[in-house]
Amino acid sequence: MRPGARAHAAMEILADMDARKRPAADAIRDWALSHRFAGSKDRSAIGDLVFGALRWKASSAWRMGDDAPRALVWGAKRWGFGETADAIAAEAEGDPHALAPSAVELAHLRGATLDQAPPWVRGDYPEWLDASLARVFGEARAEEGAAMAAPAPLDLRANALKVTREKLIAALSDSPRLAEPPAPTPYAPMGVRIPWRLGRSFAWASEQSHVKGWFEVQDEGSQLAALLCRAEPGMQAADVCAGGGGKTLALAAAMENKGQIYAFDVDGRRLAPLKERAERAGARNIQIRAPLRSRDALADLRGKMDVVLVDAPCSGSGTWRRAPDTKWRLRENALAMRLREQQEALALAAPLVKPGGRLVYVTCSVLPEENEDAVAAFLASHPSFAPVQSEGADHIPARRRGAALQFTPLQTGCDGFFVAAFRAGS
Repeated sequence: MRPGARAHAAMEILADMDARKRPAADAIRDWALSHRFAGSKDRSAIGDLVFGALRWKASSAWRMGDDAPRALVWGAKRWGFGETADAIAAEAEGDPHALAPSAVELAHLRGATLDQAPPWVRGDYPEWLDASLARVFGEARAEEGAAMAAPAPLDLRANALKVTREKLIAALSDSPRLAEPPAPTPYAPMGVRIPWRLGRSFAWASEQSHVKGWFEVQDEGSQLAALLCRAEPGMQAADVCAGGGGKTLALAAAMENKGQIYAFDVDGRRLAPLKERAERAGARNIQIRAPLRSRDALADLRGKMDVVLVDAPCSGSGTWRRAPDTKWRLRENALAMRLREQQEALALAAPLVKPGGRLVYVTCSVLPEENEDAVAAFLASHPSFAPVQSEGADHIPARRRGAALQFTPLQTGCDGFFVAAFRAGS
């Protein structure tokens, strides 16, 4: 497919998303199934355009004076991916499968700016979230939002139970699937970073180094959150919102397979991948606890845990780089549900912490309702807990929110993560 035809396909997919109100990944997959002539490079390029249109939806619509799919795709090509207006127009010449910009659209592509645009437009986030982001970032919210709209790299965590980071980098450097060696992440000591252009099509699951358990895919922010739990060999730890177990596996590596980690999730189905992942990683100190119908699956852990991690359900606003359609699908009622679930998770976790132990609250969110407000509500209802400074974080350029830390793509170069730690009183 030629570039103009790819752009037209992206416009069709966006129109389908609008009409059927469904996620981008589903619409892209269905388009590919019904257009089997499109090769892998075509599908990858079309996916980039669809997600690019969603990344820069507000700023493209402002510049183009229109939020139709054609305006959003051309806006992404022009200002997101850096094509010139003349190049975009030339892509449609002589291609019956492409659409050509009108004279008005071409004028916008050549000369439109974001002068006088409000912060939510310059930051490419929903207008209704502007007040929330102003609480956190103030006058920098447009810049923070823009960083959360940009494509994200692929981050890996070298599994310390089996390999050093240097050995993993050497193995990946020999992979024919990568055109250049990956680099260490700047702050997480076991992190490896593959730039977006390479990482977006890197078939990591079939790499022998992954099959052997040498690495897991994990954003650097998530790695840092696990490190800030300060789990050490011999401790008793619990991950009460374990899901697929990414942070559970990071804790197991930090504990060197000594001590015990209890992985729990209120939805036991989410735990299904963890057993296989743990076996591949060589993590032998993980106990998986699924919910029980007639009794409390965590009752025997009460008051015994050195560390309890609450990786709380949240809006996922910190991961907008990876799933840009989710920021436009987020609604106030869904956010309110997440807030209730966060307090329920904290209430579940608090009784497990032994006197002097630590409770660590983590979200992949930048919204204060899920972060600072959730912390304040927890402390008000659990006066025996006190906030503590996150140890070992002095080298990380994070925003300090009281005793808590807020990572962002702009400040830290990773996804948006919030980390708050509390000490249990005697």
